[in-house]
Amino acid sequence: MITLHNFNQLSPDAALVALQPCVAIPNWAEEVIRGRPYPSREALLSTAERLAQRWDRAALTQALSAHPRIGENPPGAESALSRQEQGAVNNSDAQLAAALRDGNARYERRFGQVFLIRAKGRSGDDILQALNARMKNSDAQEVQVALEQLREITMLRLEGAIGE
Repeated sequence: MITLHNFNQLSPDAALVALQPCVAIPNWAEEVIRGRPYPSREALLSTAERLAQRWDRAALTQALSAHPRIGENPPGAESALSRQEQGAVNNSDAQLAAALRDGNARYERRFGQVFLIRAKGRSGDDILQALNARMKNSDAQEVQVALEQLREITMLRLEGAIGE
């Protein structure tokens, strides 16, 4: 974690590196960086949230290119955060892991993208139930749900990356 003061002082390239684990949407990070210096952490978070509200299907696709499936452990900065956030899934039993793998595959066939959910604070069973419930969404509904989940994940990561 870096302080807001330090974030405000970073070069644009270094600030981009600091925001990279939050979400794989470089233009969002660039816009957040252009807003510096932020007078408070709340101002930074408010700006970041406002900018995230502009995300669309293309931004979701871009972000999902770096996002692992629930329960998988690929390398990378964003994946390391995902592994931490998915603690309830990573330590789950084999039956639940198999159900999540099957659910992921069904979801990807149905929607053509990786299932995305804010895993932090949810059990593996909660995630599986949400996955199954979201299978009933229309394509348009699911894009909106996935975008909201992406915003929640991004903001949680930003809150963890930059402190007072």
